Amino acid sequence: MNNLNFFLPERIRKAAAEKYALGVEGVLISKPVNVVYLSDFKSSNCYILLTGKENFLITDFRYIEAAENNGAGLTPVKIDRSFTVFDFINSTGIRSLAVEEEEITYSFFKELSSKFRGTIKSAGGLTEKLRIIKDDYEMDCLKRAEALGDEAFDFLTDFVKEGMREKDIAFELEYFMRSRGAEGLSFDSIVVSGKRSSMPHGMPSEKKIEKGDFITFDFGCRVDGYCSDMTRNLLVGEPSKEQEKVYNIVKEAQSAALEAVSSGKNAADIDMTARDIIKYYGYGEYFGHGLGHGVGLEIHEAPTLSPGGNEILKPGMAVTVEPGIYLPGKFGVRIEDLVLVKETGCEVLSSSNKELIII
Repeated sequence: MNNLNFFLPERIRKAAAEKYALGVEGVLISKPVNVVYLSDFKSSNCYILLTGKENFLITDFRYIEAAENNGAGLTPVKIDRSFTVFDFINSTGIRSLAVEEEEITYSFFKELSSKFRGTIKSAGGLTEKLRIIKDDYEMDCLKRAEALGDEAFDFLTDFVKEGMREKDIAFELEYFMRSRGAEGLSFDSIVVSGKRSSMPHGMPSEKKIEKGDFITFDFGCRVDGYCSDMTRNLLVGEPSKEQEKVYNIVKEAQSAALEAVSSGKNAADIDMTARDIIKYYGYGEYFGHGLGHGVGLEIHEAPTLSPGGNEILKPGMAVTVEPGIYLPGKFGVRIEDLVLVKETGCEVLSSSNKELIII
């Protein structure tokens, strides 16, 4: 079942049910990505008010016609300067309200506090907790986005040549994905080469590709709102002994971590699986970031695979597995796949070659 409207009412039902655990009569959703998750409604001025008895999609004149056709079964409400979101909340008669405290501004909270005739408390990441487990529609979107990423890497292996600038490669990479249906990028593509590849989040520059360079490509695209994320490497010319050694260590660490991913596993333990291998070979200090992160409508979501991660993996979670070694002044290597957690093991969504590719 790939029709989003089939899943939206269930998402609303689950979110509305959470208000009982919070001990409130209503929940106000204001974070745009959470509004999209619950309703597939996109606008620059929109709220969802969940009361359980009736749930509302609140927006202004510019979007109200579209709101009337939302697939989540929400009752549309038009607001304006004379009838604000605060006025509407009061009109429902609820006397307790949970809000997304990390999303609203201080001025919004101040006005709500002065106008709402009831108590206010934190929603405690209510929608984010639902988003952590992907439904079938989301899984399908992630798979299609990652498949487009695989096509893009195939393009890169044929396209990239010595003498090209990093920024030009990044431009062509974006054009390739957009021309094949991507809505946009998951994030600004990372294309770094030679000594610059030791910067985990280095941005494409004027630097030209030279013989002996490792090139790191970390990129992703959006398909039906959902992100892909993968990292691969190319090497220009024959590798040095150190380049080959480091690449193989990262590949071994990533392979072991992928084998370790499964429902019931602790996120920190998955991270340690890869980290211990890199430490064993003497490169522990050169792996300074977490092993991975959740991916969905946002490129960084829960859960987090890191030394401090305390989540227990569950079926339906989507996480990256991306160990790396970064040697300042020399080069860096990172290999990344996006995976879906299963009852046993995981499903790796990217199929691009992870052998050391020489161009």
